[in-house]
Amino acid sequence: MGFSDFYGNADAVRQVRDMLARNRFPQAVILAGHAGSGKYTLALMLAKAMNCLAPLTTDGLPDFCGKCSNCVRIAQAEDLDARFAEAVEARDGLRETDKKDTRLFVQTHPDVLVIPPDPPQMMIKVDQVRRVIETIHYRPGEAKERVYIFTDSAFMKEAANSLLKVLEEPPDFATIFLLTENVGELLPTIRSRSMVMTLNALTAADVEQYLASNRPEWNQKQRALLARLSEGAIGRVRSFDLAAYTAARAHALAILNAAVRGSDHSELFKITETYRAGAEGRGKTEKLLRAIYSLLQDLMFVVSGSPELICNTDIQSELNTLAASVDFAWISQASDSLAEVERGMRRNLLRSLSLDAFATQLER
Repeated sequence: MGFSDFYGNADAVRQVRDMLARNRFPQAVILAGHAGSGKYTLALMLAKAMNCLAPLTTDGLPDFCGKCSNCVRIAQAEDLDARFAEAVEARDGLRETDKKDTRLFVQTHPDVLVIPPDPPQMMIKVDQVRRVIETIHYRPGEAKERVYIFTDSAFMKEAANSLLKVLEEPPDFATIFLLTENVGELLPTIRSRSMVMTLNALTAADVEQYLASNRPEWNQKQRALLARLSEGAIGRVRSFDLAAYTAARAHALAILNAAVRGSDHSELFKITETYRAGAEGRGKTEKLLRAIYSLLQDLMFVVSGSPELICNTDIQSELNTLAASVDFAWISQASDSLAEVERGMRRNLLRSLSLDAFATQLER
């Protein structure tokens, strides 16, 4: 257990460990990278390394044991989705008067605070930053370093301005991590007071190598498919439900074929009838829409003469057949129509009818 468990971006990991070794770690760090690139995982690893009660040295650089009380409690925040859901449930259980003024936090260690975007707007709010301001100047009680992890860069304006005040004069015993997919979303004044570190996407070959070691039950075609779909993000690979995706993609391909053929709609109606109302139906429909978008992107690559860029490599022959009947104008129209389906979902329109309308209005 340690930094060796972090897959990829070896140079970036070595750099931050070297800064820890030389006691030159900055008080504010922006970790940038695509969703699933490991930003949150690395931030928690660094929090453990800063506060480990039995620190190790591997490859001549600081590491953490993963077994001491500090490491164990910090690790309890690793499943961010689960901890976030618990925080939402706890707030929902409050009285209405208390619920309004309660903000979401994830805290499994008293000196390590995780600040996620607060629903329903899913933005970092000023009261969350105020909690950081109120506690950051108190010395840690059970750790060596106070650590604050903002898991998103979507700050409300007042919250971003409040955070700027903290970054101007942070205490020596506190470190702030700002995680973002797009550094440009953060104020220039916040960026100028932080060290920016980018976690790069891994190559498809690197992802396939990882899958060969960790998912040996998958064949080469499945590994190649997931390597493309993950866009080089190991976090996506680990949580990707390949069976659910391929099932949604089969429906997506059938819907697009029905749109191109424009004759017998019986198969189309059989498929769309299964997309019903409710939370389960919503999740199923969202998977379908993502699969359709992926296929439309691949069709664009095939039509443009760049088949080497497609993601769904295991169904290339089906894509070639479909691409022979469409052009850029059709693909553009399909993308616009799919966006209409998404907007309809937010208005709770009947999903099966929305999907039927999507297919039939694209008939050639």
